[in-house]
Amino acid sequence: MVRRLVLTALGWALVLLVLGAMSLTALFRQTVLSDLEDRLAGVADALIAHVEVSDALNLRLDEDLIDPRFSQTFSGRYWQVALAGARDVEPLRSQSLADAVLTPPDKAVGDALSSPGRPVSSTSKGPDGEPLRLVIRAILIEGVEHPLLVVAAEDQRPANARILRFGLASAGLFFLFTIALAIGVFAQVRVGLAPVLRMGRAVADVRDGRADRVSGIYPAELITLGGELNKLLDHSQEVVERARTHVGNLAHALKTPLTVLTNEARDQEGPLARQVDRQTRLMSEQVEHHLRRARAAAHARTIGARTPVERTLDDLGRTLQKIYGRQGISLHWSCEGRILFRGEKQDLEELLGNLIDNACKWAASEVTVEASLRDGQLYLCVEDDGPGLTQDQSQAVLARGVRLDEQAPGTGLGLAIVVDLARAYDGALELDRSQRGGLKACLWLPALVES
Repeated sequence: MVRRLVLTALGWALVLLVLGAMSLTALFRQTVLSDLEDRLAGVADALIAHVEVSDALNLRLDEDLIDPRFSQTFSGRYWQVALAGARDVEPLRSQSLADAVLTPPDKAVGDALSSPGRPVSSTSKGPDGEPLRLVIRAILIEGVEHPLLVVAAEDQRPANARILRFGLASAGLFFLFTIALAIGVFAQVRVGLAPVLRMGRAVADVRDGRADRVSGIYPAELITLGGELNKLLDHSQEVVERARTHVGNLAHALKTPLTVLTNEARDQEGPLARQVDRQTRLMSEQVEHHLRRARAAAHARTIGARTPVERTLDDLGRTLQKIYGRQGISLHWSCEGRILFRGEKQDLEELLGNLIDNACKWAASEVTVEASLRDGQLYLCVEDDGPGLTQDQSQAVLARGVRLDEQAPGTGLGLAIVVDLARAYDGALELDRSQRGGLKACLWLPALVES
């Protein structure tokens, strides 16, 4: 958001600054050229005041112009007086032209002749190839058939150089203005959005379990939003608690009749009783599985839930070591750093418990459990030195209720429960071949590091 606001403000400001610099340069150019044309118009007026036309149509000045540059060859300042249309009459020229002749554009000459007395501005090439700014005036003289055409010219390069220097100076100044404006806009946006960013961090603290509610001092515009967020948190917690209550009620409602059916079947003899007993057990297992999955889904959506991984792993490790130690199974576990599982403790216990319990059942002598943080996720790896599984068998055992060895204890739901719980937390279970020869079960779950 900060970058978007800063870039939007700077983009619009940059457009305005560029347009401002271009406008100022164009205005300065117009001013410089206007001064140059006014100066040339003054020269033309002086020529008109001092030029004389004889009866033989000869042209002369009764007084030379004061500016000495009109006497210097190719000095950049020139004038010329001629009778328009009188080809036999030699035009009167400044000494700075030497033998050259000013040739103003035909359009400018035509405009001057069509409006006698009005100065007409134009451009042309000088005797040395330099660009010239011209002012042309046509004067009608009584008794003279041809109008008098007065041309004053000056080298435009010094004026162009002034305009270029002004443009470069304007660009430099506006560049500095842009930098200063960028700093100001960034500071303004950061200061203006500081309460929003602070509220964002407060919401993140609630999500990660570091706080229960959004709290702090905020502007009046954000107080209402904070209150609505807290109401949403309360509503979410209420929905979760209601779901847990419904799950518990459903468990009790189903277990009682299933228990009655199981007991009745056990008291009877015959194939029907045995079939009812098997099916009611299967129903109990399936009900337990789906209830556990529903609880996990509710827990996974609980905002702020977090569980220390090392403490949970230690509790499970000590308990399972006592159980399977009598069978000659050695269990080793380790946790790198103070990692927190972003979820409920009982779900982490069920995930780890199913994987470790399964590994201990199939291990020959040793089971290792490692917990670490990889790519921002909790990585749990359980390995054993048992017979292991092929790739096809690894895919098969993840199906609900599938068991590869009917002689081993269990219902066949353990790994399927792990898969369902992991998915509820947007995690995943991966099965591979262990370097010890047995099964390697790797679990990815959401996590954060305890500060």
